[in-house]
Amino acid sequence: MRHGEVRRVGAATVTCGLLLAALAACGGSGTEHRRGGTAGAGAEGGGTPSSTAAATRLPGVGDRLQGRIPAGSRQVLAVYGDGKDSADATVVFYAKRGTAWERVRSWPGHNGKKGWTADHHLGDNRSPVGVFTLTAAGGVLDDPGARLPYTQSEDFGAPHWWERSHWHDFDYVIAIDYNRVKGTPPDDPTQPEGEEKGGGIWLHMDHGSGTSACVSLSKAAMEYLLRTLDPDQHPVVLMGDRAALKG
Repeated sequence: MRHGEVRRVGAATVTCGLLLAALAACGGSGTEHRRGGTAGAGAEGGGTPSSTAAATRLPGVGDRLQGRIPAGSRQVLAVYGDGKDSADATVVFYAKRGTAWERVRSWPGHNGKKGWTADHHLGDNRSPVGVFTLTAAGGVLDDPGARLPYTQSEDFGAPHWWERSHWHDFDYVIAIDYNRVKGTPPDDPTQPEGEEKGGGIWLHMDHGSGTSACVSLSKAAMEYLLRTLDPDQHPVVLMGDRAALKG
C-alpha cells in the first residue's frame, strides 16, 4: 500500500478502518492514510551532515513558498522532489540560527508514486506542494524520545496481507498538517476541507519506492526527526518538486 490517506468508518470499525486507510495511503497498496530544541548536527540519523554555510533564505525556494514559512518557525524540513512526476526526493533539515538558516542534515526519500501536485485530491497518488505544520507523531513502536506529542499503538501496524516491504511503514509516523486538525493524533479522521481533498498524509518509514501521497524516510532519519522536531521551534515541512518550490 502507499501512504497518504486514511479513513475511519463507524464506531465499531473506527480503529480498523483508520488503520487500513492510513496504511494504504502511506505506501502499501494504494490509498493514503490516517490512523483510525533546535537540532544540531549529530551522529544519529543516518543522514549526511552539512558543512554548507547558513543563509537567510532556504536554497531553491522562491518568494511564494518562502513567505508561507511562519515567522516563528525555526525548524524546516524541506522535501526537494526530483521532478513533477518523480517519486524520488532529497529531504533536508534546516535549523534557524539568528536570522540565518543552517542546513543540518539530509537524507534520500520518496514521495507520491506519481509525483507532486498543487491541487491534491484523494487517490491521485501525488504529494501536495506547500508548507505544512508538524504537530503530532506516533507509531507502532514505543516513543523513541519524541518532542512532538507521540501516540503509540499497535493499530498503526500495516496489515500483513500487504507486501512484506510495507510491514514496517508505520513503525514511526509524523503527521503532516494537510487537511487535518493540528495537534490531534496522526490517526484522527477529521478532514476539515472534506474527504475529496485527501488527508492522512504523513512522514513515515521508507519501503524503497513511491507512496500514495506521504513522504518516506529511513528509520534512522525518522528517529532523528522525532527526537529533534520541537514544538517550541514551530517546525514545518516545505515540500514539492524542485520547479514548484522555485515558483
